[in-house]
Amino acid sequence: MSRLPLNTLPAFRVVARLGNLRAAAQELHLTHSAVSQQIKLLEEQVGFELFDRRGRRIVLNAAGATLQRAVEPALDRLDEGLRAAVAVAHGDAQRIRLSLLPSFAQRWLLPRMPRWRERHPDISLELHTSQRVVDLQREGFHVALRQGTGPWRGLQAERLFDSPLIALGSPAAARRLHGCSTDALADEPLLGNVKLWERWFALGCCRVAVNPVATFNDSGLMLQAVEQDIGIGLAREVLAADALREGRLVRLSPWALPDATAYAYWCVFPTELEDWPPLQAFRAWLREELALSLQSLAETGRAADYPMVASVHCPNEISTL
Repeated sequence: MSRLPLNTLPAFRVVARLGNLRAAAQELHLTHSAVSQQIKLLEEQVGFELFDRRGRRIVLNAAGATLQRAVEPALDRLDEGLRAAVAVAHGDAQRIRLSLLPSFAQRWLLPRMPRWRERHPDISLELHTSQRVVDLQREGFHVALRQGTGPWRGLQAERLFDSPLIALGSPAAARRLHGCSTDALADEPLLGNVKLWERWFALGCCRVAVNPVATFNDSGLMLQAVEQDIGIGLAREVLAADALREGRLVRLSPWALPDATAYAYWCVFPTELEDWPPLQAFRAWLREELALSLQSLAETGRAADYPMVASVHCPNEISTL
């Protein structure tokens, strides 16, 4: 059998999906006869019919459905490759378009940008913050830093780290709560998610009524509120790393709510860009900086003098770092 005429496969895919030559022609911006000729050429080349004609409808037969299952992933890969190439070629080839959560940008990435510029002055970062999971290829991004379970279809995903949830307060709150039992936090203004606070209190067998004074859709805003002594926050340790080291935030208790797999941080990017030098440089730098952050957190934890004391000991449930 001769090779497939590759130029006919896009038309084949659209006709198979729509089941109508005229509709396919409109989507492909071709004439009805041009699409019909491409399907005819494909059938002549493979030596058998791929569609059953039913009036104005054209429906895949068994052979056509088999071919579609083989062709569709191949065309998807070609489309992804083209989008990745366009993303790299668009504008300055040394510019990385990065999608990430606002909290991670504000609390972790931005303070480290000077070190990135010092290390890679020829590679610029274009940051786009969003709570939305963007389509990297379709929207022209090279890489994203995400929280989630993974995997993401068509993307390479590198797991970066997990980050437990810890109770944080301002220095003023730490002084106010010094020597208090952990359940005394229930009398403080709490910030954040009710269920997460209930789970955190349960680490020490504390059954308290939780009624946060404010909730946030962005952890960066919540941590800013904690620094201003508006309330006590429950946040991911890595986002508080710099503020803990600098004394702007204080970890109030050794209890840490283990981070579920669903909330792990990932670096995701199109497979086609895995060997692109600017992205390789960014991923290597990211791993180095994260290692420094985790080392700093470990040192801060070893030197910590937690203001609050546990009122109840539940050794099977407490996770301390």
